[in-house]
Amino acid sequence: MAALRRLTLGPATALLRAQPAGAGAGAAAGRRWVRALRRSPVRVLPPRKEQRAAAPAGREPAEPKGARPGPAPEKSPAGQGPRYEKAEPGDRRLGKVVTIAKSKKFRDQHGKILLEGQRLIKDALDAGAVPQTLFFSTVGHLKELPEEKLKKTTLVKVKFDDIKNWSDLIAPQGLIGIFSRPDYAKMTYPAVQLRNSLPLSLICDNVRDPGNLGTILRSAAGAGCSKVLLTKGCVDPWEPKVLRAGMGAHFRLPIIANLEWESIANYLPTDTQVYVADSRDPRTQDKMEDVSGKASSYGWVSRPHNLKAQRGREDLAFDSESEEEEQEGTDEAWFPELDTQSYHENWTRAPAAAVVIGGETQGLSTEALRLAESTGGKRLIIPVVPGVDSLNSAMAASILLFEGKRQLQLREKQESKGQKFPALG
Repeated sequence: MAALRRLTLGPATALLRAQPAGAGAGAAAGRRWVRALRRSPVRVLPPRKEQRAAAPAGREPAEPKGARPGPAPEKSPAGQGPRYEKAEPGDRRLGKVVTIAKSKKFRDQHGKILLEGQRLIKDALDAGAVPQTLFFSTVGHLKELPEEKLKKTTLVKVKFDDIKNWSDLIAPQGLIGIFSRPDYAKMTYPAVQLRNSLPLSLICDNVRDPGNLGTILRSAAGAGCSKVLLTKGCVDPWEPKVLRAGMGAHFRLPIIANLEWESIANYLPTDTQVYVADSRDPRTQDKMEDVSGKASSYGWVSRPHNLKAQRGREDLAFDSESEEEEQEGTDEAWFPELDTQSYHENWTRAPAAAVVIGGETQGLSTEALRLAESTGGKRLIIPVVPGVDSLNSAMAASILLFEGKRQLQLREKQESKGQKFPALG
C-alpha cells in the first residue's frame, strides 16, 4: 500500500513496473488514480453577483435568449453615403408619423411638419430646415441630398409600396421627411431670391382654401415679394396641400402666420401704403345691381352690403329701432371709406407697398380696410365683364403682385436714368 501512495508523487508507469508480480489488486487501483489525474478539473463558479463584479469593464451583457435583435445600421453601396437602417416587416413608424403630421394640432404642439418629394426636401435642407426622420425607398434618393445636413437625421429605408400607401401624391417619388417646423427668422433664403426682392408685401386675410393659399405663395415668390403675412383664420401654411401647391415657395421668402391685425403693422416697413384688392367698383355699383352676385362669393372682393354701408353710413342711425339695434348694426356695417383706382394705375409711389387679399368666404375684413385707410391706401379694382364670375383669390393676387412688380421695376429704371416716375391716377 505504501507503493500505491507514491503513485501520486511520481510518474505512474515507472512506479507500476516496480511492483511485485503478486500485487495485481494494487496495480488496478493505480490505474484508477491515473485516469483521475488525466481528467480535466471541475471549474468552481462563484455566485452570479460575484461574476458580474468580476466581468471586464466595457463588455456588454449578452441578450436574453429569444430576444429579437434590433435592425443593424447599413451603409450605402461601395461604403459611401450616410448610414441608415432598414425597416423590418411590421414596422409602423412611417404610417404613424405620416398620420399625425397631417394633423394641425400635432404640428402646433410638437412643431413638426411633413415634406414629400426630392425637390421640396432639398429646398428645405438648403434653406436651413432641420430634418428629424427621412423615409426613402432607394439609396439613390439620398445621393441627391446634402450629406452633411443628414448627419443627425434618422434614415429609414422602407419599401416603395409602403410610401405609396401613405402618400397623398398620385405619383410618389419614394421620399418622405419629418422636419422641425421652420422659423422664418432662422432660414437662409436663396441669394437669387434676395437679389430680386421688391419693397412689396402680401397680406392674406382669412384665406382658408389650401390650394388657393399655396398658389398665392408661389405667385408671391415669383413676383419677388419681400414677405407674406397671414392673419389668424388663414389655413396653416404648413399643411401638406398648401406645401404641394406652393412648389417650394415656403423656402424662398419669409412667411409669417397666425398674426393678429393689431400686430400686422409691426411687420411692415416704415411708410408702407396698404391697398386692398376688389373687383367691385363703388362708382359703377348701381349699374350692376341686376347682374349676378356670384362675384362676391369668391371672398377677396368686398361684399355688396359693405359698399352700401360705405356710401350711406350717415343713414344707419335712422334705420335702427332701438339703441341696441343701432349699435349692433353700426358694428357690423361700419367700414372705412376708401378711394378706388384701377389696378394698372400707379400705386407704388410710396417707399413700400402692401396688398391685402381677402378670403374666399368672409371677404375683406373691417380691420383690413381700416389698415388701408390709416396708411393712405386705396381699393385696387380689377374690372371684369358684367355677368362673368369674379377671379378667385389666387388669380387676383397674381395680377396685382405682378402689376406691382412691373411698376416698381419701371420706377427703378426711370430713376436710374434721372427721370421722374409718372404719377398716374
